[in-house]
Amino acid sequence: MSKEIRVNAFAMQSPVHHSPGLWRHPNDRSLDYTTLEYWTDLAQILERGKFDALFIADSMASNDVFGGSYDAALSVGAQVPKLDPIVSVSAMALVTEHLGFGITSNALYEPPYPFARRMSTLDHLTKGRIGWNIVTGHTVSGSKAVGQTSLTPHDQRYDIADEYLRATYALWEASWDDDAVRRDRKHRVFADPGKVRRIVHKGQYFQVDAIHLAEPSPQRTPVLFQAGASARGRTFAAAHAECIFVSGPTPQVIGPVVADTRRRAAEAGRDPRELLFFSMATVIVGGTEEEARAKLADYRRYINPRAALILFSGWTGIDFSKHDLDAPIRFDDRAQGLVSALEAFSIADPDRVWTVRELAEHNAIGGRGPVFLGSPEQVADQIEAWVDATDVDGLNLSYAVTPGGFEDFGTYVVPELQRRGRFKREYAPGTLREKLYGPSRSRLPESHPAAALRPPANDKVRLTSRHRGVGA
Repeated sequence: MSKEIRVNAFAMQSPVHHSPGLWRHPNDRSLDYTTLEYWTDLAQILERGKFDALFIADSMASNDVFGGSYDAALSVGAQVPKLDPIVSVSAMALVTEHLGFGITSNALYEPPYPFARRMSTLDHLTKGRIGWNIVTGHTVSGSKAVGQTSLTPHDQRYDIADEYLRATYALWEASWDDDAVRRDRKHRVFADPGKVRRIVHKGQYFQVDAIHLAEPSPQRTPVLFQAGASARGRTFAAAHAECIFVSGPTPQVIGPVVADTRRRAAEAGRDPRELLFFSMATVIVGGTEEEARAKLADYRRYINPRAALILFSGWTGIDFSKHDLDAPIRFDDRAQGLVSALEAFSIADPDRVWTVRELAEHNAIGGRGPVFLGSPEQVADQIEAWVDATDVDGLNLSYAVTPGGFEDFGTYVVPELQRRGRFKREYAPGTLREKLYGPSRSRLPESHPAAALRPPANDKVRLTSRHRGVGA
């Protein structure tokens, strides 16, 4: 039986995400990114289209690689400026009932303690619909912005994130018993102190000594998203992630990453089929193929290939202003930026050689993934073929224009995929994790490493020597 195809909307709180230049299109609302109304409208559009979640990208980078300055990025709005995505989630949750929210936050830029509380807060306020996209940073400008003197080496960033997760897991999973909160008006007892533990984490990079300040939220640990596609990133994702974001222009790039990550998950003792992979893609669809092609021709009048190179320079740390447009893309094993982005257009597909010009034109609409174009039937055919060829579970859907691209997907493509039995007709009840994995799955499964930090069921001692070092 063919798997159900899942879809997230992929966005950033910036005038440009992955289609630089399209903010100038008369039907695009990207310039409204500073208004709450844009984000609540978008959330309602996505829920009507039965999207699983809104996946919001973010970074601290000022995108200053192209030409050695952030001037180029600022001039075209290439992911600069950008707002903090966490702030708008509560409003979007208020106007929706089922839509999940994947929030990007860097494990190297903030202590685990305040972050854990913030995510628990959002999990409460969204009634269990929050996810965390775990990133480790890939830019010098982002590192310097938060007081670091240089970009931490690629593999060490994942070592730090491993420890960050151990600390946050302990706070979310081990500090409060399920029945610690009583809310007993008669006996004037809010919580049983004997069922709340102090977490003591003394690691190489982080220190924690406190109880978790938030009572247990519906999911406790948010749904864990991750986007590591390098060798070290795949090991990290295989150990921790539930949903994994991959990107690349061809199945030959995506398929091996998915297969290798599932293999690593099995070696780590996890069920590899429980890892859900979402591949970046853009859909341009109309009632007929002719309508879709007319839309694409119209969009191409607004693209900005130079701005696409500005973005790609920021992602990879390579200044493409210095490269001949007709030169092939070369992989540099010294790169410390987003290694997987560089691999996707250089060595990942040996049958395809990309020039700088071709990369710029491809990335000018929708970013690093494919563009599926045509009638509803044609687009559904392309999505099914992509999913079946790569073994991904769904799409992180980028856009040419927003929110129209997402609205078109819900109007044209979703009914066709539903007719084929490849897309849900209604949302499942419960938390985001339950919607993804089924009823009674609000919490991480026992096979996940976070489960090892949960105290035994008969352990009711608030703090003993056995608990010193929980999460260490």
